[in-house]
Amino acid sequence: MNRHYILFDTPERDELYPFTHTRPVAEIRTGILTIREKWEKWLGTGPLSSFTTEYLQAKFPLQKAPAKSITVLVNGHLLPSTGLVETLACMEPGQELYKNGRLLAKLISGEDFFAPATRVRLEYEGEIRRIDQPWDIIRHNDSALRDDFALLTKGRKSATISSTNQVVNANDVFLEPGARVECSILNATNGPIYIGKDAEIMEGNLIRGPFAMGEGAVLKMGSRIYGATTLGPRSVAGGEIKNTVFFAHSNKGHDGYLGDAVIGEWCNLGANTSCSNMKNNAREVRIWMEAKQAYWPAGNKCGVLMGDFSRCGINTMFNTGTVVGVSCNVFGGNFPPKYLPSFSWGGAGVTDKYRLEEALRDADAWMRLKGAQLMEADREILTRIFRG
Repeated sequence: MNRHYILFDTPERDELYPFTHTRPVAEIRTGILTIREKWEKWLGTGPLSSFTTEYLQAKFPLQKAPAKSITVLVNGHLLPSTGLVETLACMEPGQELYKNGRLLAKLISGEDFFAPATRVRLEYEGEIRRIDQPWDIIRHNDSALRDDFALLTKGRKSATISSTNQVVNANDVFLEPGARVECSILNATNGPIYIGKDAEIMEGNLIRGPFAMGEGAVLKMGSRIYGATTLGPRSVAGGEIKNTVFFAHSNKGHDGYLGDAVIGEWCNLGANTSCSNMKNNAREVRIWMEAKQAYWPAGNKCGVLMGDFSRCGINTMFNTGTVVGVSCNVFGGNFPPKYLPSFSWGGAGVTDKYRLEEALRDADAWMRLKGAQLMEADREILTRIFRG
C-alpha cells in the first residue's frame, strides 16, 4: 500500500518564534535545504505538506492522503537521517515512534489524525537532530550543510570552476549550472562549498566552508565568509559573516558583521549593520522567548534572530542575542532593545507600532523589488500576527 507523508507541527512550534509566526516548522531552513525539502529528497517523494496551525494552512495547504494509502505523520522538527527513514519504512498502521517521551512519527489509516485507537508504542534507539529553539538553526547548520551537500551532489559533476579563482580542496566545491564565480578564494578544507543555480560570487571574496548559496543568491565584492553559513535563495550578502543562516530573499548587501545569526525572509539590513554574538564577559547568552515570556539560555554565542519582513537602517547595532519579530522597522543611533515585538517601529526606547496598512504596503514593495508580490494569504498571516 502506498504511503503518504505529512510533516506535523506540535505545540512546541511556538518556541521557534519569530520564525514560526509565518511558516510551519518544516519550512525552516538549516543547511542548504528547508526541513521539508530534506525529507522530500530523503524519501524520494513528490512535494510534502504540513499539518500546522490554522491561520497558516491557507498558504501552506494540507494535502490529504489518496484513497487506499497509509498516512505517515512525521514530526516537522526532525532532520532526516538514514536510521529514521529506514525505521519509518518498517512501521505499520497503529504504531507510534517516540524518543525520550516525545512523538517522532505515527502511521494511521484514514484522515483523522487524533482518533483514539489501539496503539503500539515504539522507542527509537538512534540519534536524532531537532529544531526546537531558534538557535538550533545555527547549532545544526554545520552538520546539515554537510549532509545536504552530499545529498545534492551525489553522482553528479560540478559545473566548471573558473581559473580566475584560487580553490583549495576542489573535490568539495560544487557549482550548479549557471553559477558565476570569479577572482575569489574558495577554501573547502574545513567543509564543502555549494553554489546554487544562477548564483553569483563577485570578485575578491574570501570563503571558508562549509558554505552554501541558494539559487539566484548574490555575494557582493570583497566579502569575508566563515562557515557554517547559508545564503538562501535570491538573498544578497556582503561584509563579514560567520555561522549565519539567511532563509531566502533577504539582503545584507554591505559591510558590517553578522555572527551566529538567523535572518528570515524578505528582510533588509542597512549598510554597516552589525551584531554582537558574544558577551564581553563570555558568559551565557540569554534569549527572550516570546512563547515562554522569559529569557532562556542559548549557549555562549548567539547574534540577532530576525523574523520575516523586518528591516533595519544604516549603522544599526544589535546587542548579543537580540530578537526582532515579524515586520519590524528598526532605526536610530543607539542599541535597540534586545527584544522587539512584531510590528515594532523605531530603535532605542521603542514605543511606536507599525501601522498595519503601511506594513502591508511596505512588505509588498520589498517583495516587488525581487519580482514577487504580497499575496492574500500573506496579508492574512501578517494581519493575524498584528492582531495577536
